[in-house]
Amino acid sequence: MNSPAVMDNQPANIFRLLGQPNRLAILLAIGGGEACVCHLEAVLGVRQATISQHLMALRNAGLVTTVREGRHVYYRLNDPQILEIIRLAAEIAGSSLPELPASPVPGCPCPHCTDAPE
Repeated sequence: MNSPAVMDNQPANIFRLLGQPNRLAILLAIGGGEACVCHLEAVLGVRQATISQHLMALRNAGLVTTVREGRHVYYRLNDPQILEIIRLAAEIAGSSLPELPASPVPGCPCPHCTDAPE
């Protein structure tokens, strides 16, 4: 008797990564464009070291990519469809996703916030 086909680990790895609330918040925060670590720190109220660790995991999994502008590194979604997975999971759970502030964010020193028209 043949055993059923077993999926590779990639979908399981994505769900494992999404199982951490800070990573979900990071993905939601960069879902509308891009953000640097200092921007994410101001938006999420989480320490820079914590954000950097989560971004490294998301980057290693291929969920986010980077663009360097001068001394700032901006993170963006590699595939915006990940937001749909997050929205569907929240819908199934009967919860709502947080409303995150748009740029400029008070307290964020990045050029996207300090150079933005008010």
